Amino acid sequence: MSRLYQLNIYKRHLEERYKRLVEKSNNYKFIDESESDDAAFKALKLLDKINQIRFLDRELTI
Repeated sequence: MSRLYQLNIYKRHLEERYKRLVEKSNNYKFIDESESDDAAFKALKLLDKINQIRFLDRELTI
């Protein structure tokens, strides 16, 4: 399994988790504010990882 393939699988996994957390954050916005904030914070951390992987992917393909 090549590194690019593994990187794409990991990126896809992180993007799916990010979407679930953003949806959870939006769903809990009016019900439980602390749960919403926690999900939003985790989503931001995941977005940072996704951006790092996009940067690495861009450098590897050039």
